Amino acid sequence: MSETDVSAGRRRPARKRLLEAAARRFYADGVAATGIDTITAEAGVAKMSLYNNFASKADLVRAYLDARHQEWLGLYRARLEQADGPREGVLAVFDAYSDHAAFAYEHGFRGCGLLNAAAELPAEDEGRAVVRAHKEEVERLIAGHLEQLLPSRINEARVVAEHLSFLLEGAMARAGLEGDGERVAHARSMAAALLDQL
Repeated sequence: MSETDVSAGRRRPARKRLLEAAARRFYADGVAATGIDTITAEAGVAKMSLYNNFASKADLVRAYLDARHQEWLGLYRARLEQADGPREGVLAVFDAYSDHAAFAYEHGFRGCGLLNAAAELPAEDEGRAVVRAHKEEVERLIAGHLEQLLPSRINEARVVAEHLSFLLEGAMARAGLEGDGERVAHARSMAAALLDQL
């Protein structure tokens, strides 16, 4: 890394650097296995900077989960801009997940970062509520497109949305185990075929 890269990194706000470091470490190594010292060292900030920006590691984890959610929404919105109608809107959800799977991760693709983190958190942890809200929003987005596609069959649209969200989550779980996004691409093809039968 050049001196210019280092000085540019130091000029970025500490909060942003901490979140970026947390995102890399939490995804690559897991939430429980990643300590505060690892994050502050990678971010190039003093431990006090972390506590000036986050009340605790749990607060940092929640901020990471919120950032992951916003990142996915950005991918979805970009795909939605290219979508032509509600059928393509449903497929934009699958495409956004494929885009996430295609990122250059340090140790390869490990599945949904939100679900990976949730699996490590205690049952009542607020972070799990963030993950649940994300998954519910994904299903609502699918349902919204399907309700436009099937305006006279709203109940059916909601049932199909649940099926498609299960298909998507199962594909992400398998893709994470296999280390690539092929399962998500296959799930998208299955979703497209199902949509063509409605």
